[in-house]
Amino acid sequence: MLRRLFGGNGPTVPQMSVATLRAHLDAQQPLQLLDVRSPEEFQGDGHIADARLIPLPMLALRLNEIRRDVPIVVICRSGNRSQAAADLLLAHGFSEVSNVQGGMLAWQRAGYPAH
Repeated sequence: MLRRLFGGNGPTVPQMSVATLRAHLDAQQPLQLLDVRSPEEFQGDGHIADARLIPLPMLALRLNEIRRDVPIVVICRSGNRSQAAADLLLAHGFSEVSNVQGGMLAWQRAGYPAH
């Protein structure tokens, strides 16, 4: 929606369901799970095992910490911040980036474990 409003012309970020993410994690497929919520949300509301926390406001400053040779899956609370993060990653030349639809809310609604 923001892309339509502001005329962005970058690549569209693929969306990933929580079921697909769970299947990738269960199959131990190589991926980087990037959580872009605040540290308080990450700890207080729970997070997915092995998720790496880089809050969205810090992401542009910490791009060098993210591998370019492993697919990146971005998650937040509901999917909005992770969409912005995924757009930013694509704009900085990362190629395999997906956004988790519904974020941690959808993950927890599905009954999947959070730590």
